[in-house]
Amino acid sequence: MAKTKLFVYGASGHGKVVADIARLLGYDFSGFIDDAPVASARSFEKLCTEHAGAHVALGIGNNTSREVVYRRLKTSGFKITTLVHPSAIVAESAKIGEGCVVMAGAVINPDALIERGAIINTGAIIEHDNTIDQFAHISPGACLAGDVSVGSFAHVGIGCSVIQGIHIGAHALIGAGSAVIHDIGEHTTAVGVPAKAIRHG
Repeated sequence: MAKTKLFVYGASGHGKVVADIARLLGYDFSGFIDDAPVASARSFEKLCTEHAGAHVALGIGNNTSREVVYRRLKTSGFKITTLVHPSAIVAESAKIGEGCVVMAGAVINPDALIERGAIINTGAIIEHDNTIDQFAHISPGACLAGDVSVGSFAHVGIGCSVIQGIHIGAHALIGAGSAVIHDIGEHTTAVGVPAKAIRHG
């Protein structure tokens, strides 16, 4: 039986990790797509003319750019693929949306909801009843206790800890290594132990 051909949109380091997951899952990795003139990548226009309707995974770390590419692919009729690394642990009752990537060693526990286009990066822990909204990014080693909600386009930095019941607003940015013990508002940058807002808007 022929393997499914899969392209990865994004030829940066993040895209390389996504491509590796695709190979491990048995896809026929067929190359990178990128808007920048990268020697190892096709253009989106070439993808459209030569591989219309192909399977494509999102290999872009920037939340806003990832959403733009998602909409471009969706409008153009491509099949946007969700990838879950074989070493990730995902509870049966967890739900993972279209275009998400769950990386090596990540844990997603019961009744967690991961909305479309989100990234659960290497070794991140998403505890029970968490909601990670669309196009959010949970960085490597971040640990979110139960009943946490993360808004759309928010970015929880590498190694962060978030206690139970916390809400992190849309477009918020939590600095690396922070400990979040209070809610964080929309469009807020927060850093430190405990995390404190240093910028709004």
